[in-house]
Amino acid sequence: MTLSTATTDFVAAQRVNRRNTFLLLAILTLLAASLGYLIGWLLSFDDAAPRGWSNGGVIGAGLMAAASIGWSLVSLAISDKMVLGMASAKDIDKADAPQLFNVVEEMSIAAGIPMPRVMVLETDALNAFATGASVQRGTIVVTRGLLDTLSRDELQGVVAHEMAHIANLDTRYMVMVGVTVGLIALVCDMALRTLNWGGSAHNRSSSGDKKNSGGAAILIIILLVIGILAPLAAKAVQFAVSRQREYLADATSVQFTRNPNGLISALAKLAEKAAPFPGVSHATQHLFIVNPVQDFTKDTPALLATHPDIEDRIARLRNLGG
Repeated sequence: MTLSTATTDFVAAQRVNRRNTFLLLAILTLLAASLGYLIGWLLSFDDAAPRGWSNGGVIGAGLMAAASIGWSLVSLAISDKMVLGMASAKDIDKADAPQLFNVVEEMSIAAGIPMPRVMVLETDALNAFATGASVQRGTIVVTRGLLDTLSRDELQGVVAHEMAHIANLDTRYMVMVGVTVGLIALVCDMALRTLNWGGSAHNRSSSGDKKNSGGAAILIIILLVIGILAPLAAKAVQFAVSRQREYLADATSVQFTRNPNGLISALAKLAEKAAPFPGVSHATQHLFIVNPVQDFTKDTPALLATHPDIEDRIARLRNLGG
């Protein structure tokens, strides 16, 4: 599908991401509460009827709902510090990289957002990422290898791409997606670990009631299925969201620079020299402009790819320029 810069409205993208963030939080809270109820029901010793409410389940649901909301809020507050700390990003002065600061200033004006914080990763690998829960707290990080290798036009294309992530509120949305995946995995792991003990305890307490035993068996089966499939589904959603955000950021970069050739050339170089480096992990790989851990091609299954194929991204950018 051919995109047009005229259809790339990052203000509209912000509205969509705010709505998606709210929906994501609501779905996460509902899922966490449901799992909490199942865990509480299985671990409780009250002999609630199958059609009644388990006191332990209600308590578990409330605790997990509170944990979901609390974890999300805390993550939004400190996520940028955590990511920057994990990546070992360092602050630099304008005198250390005047061209980089000038490009960032230009792109912040083009995006209509405050000047982001500028940081550098001391590695020869070519890469960059953005973080920040709001446009006021945005940070753009580039590697030393990228600074030493790219031309000004190429650097502008990369910076504009990362600026687009901040302007589109992708950085906030990806925090929420990461929190969703993490919490779902944690809750499901807890459920699977307590499944045998909790299920047997409840069955012992209701051994005289075949209906209750049947209800417990059904809940255990449901919990087992959710515990296995939910983390996989959440990870697939995370990767799908990440891929779409990359396409949008590429298009918005062209809107900011009016020059797709800079980003096209930069992506070609990044594809050749992207490599793992200290501070990069599977928890942060989706943040970078190209994945530093894995190389994705057209043959990579979509469910396993955090980024679109570089050739496909370049082809779409060429269509924008045409």
